[in-house]
Amino acid sequence: MEPRALNQAEAMRYVERFPADHICRLLRPYLTDERAVRIDRVLARRLLCLTVVVENLHDPHNGAAALRSVEAVGLQSFHAVQANEPFSAARGISLQCEQWMDMYLHDTTEGCYAALRAQGYQVWAAVPGGDVSLEELPSAGSVALVFGNERDGLTDGAQQDADGTFGIDMHGFTGNFNLSVSVAVAAYVQAARMRQALGASGDLPAARVERLRALWYCLSVRAARLIIDRELR
Repeated sequence: MEPRALNQAEAMRYVERFPADHICRLLRPYLTDERAVRIDRVLARRLLCLTVVVENLHDPHNGAAALRSVEAVGLQSFHAVQANEPFSAARGISLQCEQWMDMYLHDTTEGCYAALRAQGYQVWAAVPGGDVSLEELPSAGSVALVFGNERDGLTDGAQQDADGTFGIDMHGFTGNFNLSVSVAVAAYVQAARMRQALGASGDLPAARVERLRALWYCLSVRAARLIIDRELR
């Protein structure tokens, strides 16, 4: 019987238990050169200084599309406030991209904002006709972009407790993008601005790179469980 691939939680337990370089040494022979190069390329372009928050999403298709866009842009983290209902992402649309990211679920918007600010993030809420345009957001430091659900947008508290609001300029008769498009446009534009300010493609610390490489190796090698158990236990 073909061994079952590890999920993210299972892979993380190995990364927490064993040194990252040991895991990578054991699993590297089981990766193609193309896969190893791609992992390193993605790691080099990962951003911690920018993250996205979604509040009270209802449609799992929108949640999945937002997740997929955020991962594709190269952001390492994604936050979901699920005060009204659990956050859900349609697997057929997300393509399990969440396994390559840090997903944080929050019961309240206040708790989410507090956690972000404890990590040094400025919190900017997406609102039509916001205080500033997307292109005027801070490009230095750490920034969190917050988006509301498809029907109601952001709650009053999410807007009022943010450090500021921003809008995406529209140039046609259409008044606004839908949620998943708004997330994709804002994340892409802001990531490019922050990379330019950084003067680098990514900002992961070296130790984080090593841990993520070990995690992604575990997720990429189907027999990772058997190999690690045989050699390191």
